[in-house]
Amino acid sequence: MALNNTYDARLVQQETAVGAGVQILLLALIGTAIGMGPAGWVTGLVFAIATWAVLSRALHRAGSRTFGPANRVTLGRATLVGGVTALVADSFQDSPPVSLFVGLTAVALILDGVDGKVARRTGTSTALGARFDMEVDAFLILVLSVYVSTAMGPWVLLIGAMRYVFVAAARVWPWLTAPLPPSTARKTVAALQGVLLLVAASAYLPHAVNVGVVALALGLLVWSFGRDVLWLFRTHRTTQAAPVTVERRARRELVAS
Repeated sequence: MALNNTYDARLVQQETAVGAGVQILLLALIGTAIGMGPAGWVTGLVFAIATWAVLSRALHRAGSRTFGPANRVTLGRATLVGGVTALVADSFQDSPPVSLFVGLTAVALILDGVDGKVARRTGTSTALGARFDMEVDAFLILVLSVYVSTAMGPWVLLIGAMRYVFVAAARVWPWLTAPLPPSTARKTVAALQGVLLLVAASAYLPHAVNVGVVALALGLLVWSFGRDVLWLFRTHRTTQAAPVTVERRARRELVAS
C-alpha cells in the first residue's frame, strides 16, 4: 500500500510538472508569434513556476493520490491565464494583438464553467479543487483589471483587488472566513466580472460605453461583497449573543429554583 501511495503521489507531481511545461510551450508560441519582450517572458515564466510550486505543495499537504479530471481542466485554464498575464505584462511596451488576447481570455472564461461540472459528474469534487478554481478566477480578474486600468484609470484595480482585500481582512476578523450560503446571485456576479472586463479590454465599443461597462462590473461586485459581509457580520453577532442568552437563562432558572 505504501508503494502505491508513493507511486500515485509521483504521478500527481508529474502532472503539475507537465502543466508547467505546457505553460512554457504556450509562452514560446506566443513569443514567436508576436515577438514578446522581456517583461512578458519573465512574467510568464514566474507565473508558470509559481503555479507549479504552490499547486505541488498544496497537493502534497492535502495527501492527494490522484490529480483528477476537474483539476486538469483548471490547470489548462491556469495555463491560458498565464498566457494572458504575459500579454498584459508585455502590453506596457507593445499592445498585444486584440484577437490573441481576446481569444485566450475568452477560452479561459468559458472553461470556468467546465471544471465544476466535470468534478460533479465524476464525483471528484474536493476542497483543494474548489480553492484552485477560485484562485485561478481571482487572478484572471486581477490581470484583466490591470490591463483595463491602463486605459481607464486606477479605479478599475478595485475590481481585481477586492477579493484579496477580503482575504486580508479575514486575517484581522476571522468571522469573515465562515461559510456562506449558496447564492446564484454571487456566482452570476463573479462570472460577469471576467466577461465585462473582457468586453472593455477588447475596445470594440466606444470608450464611454466601456467605462459604463466597467463601472457596472464594479458596482455589482461591491453589492455582492457588501451583502456577503453584512450576512457574515450578522451571523457572527447572533452566534456571539447566543451563549450569553443561554447563560442568562440558566442563571434565572437557578435563582428561581
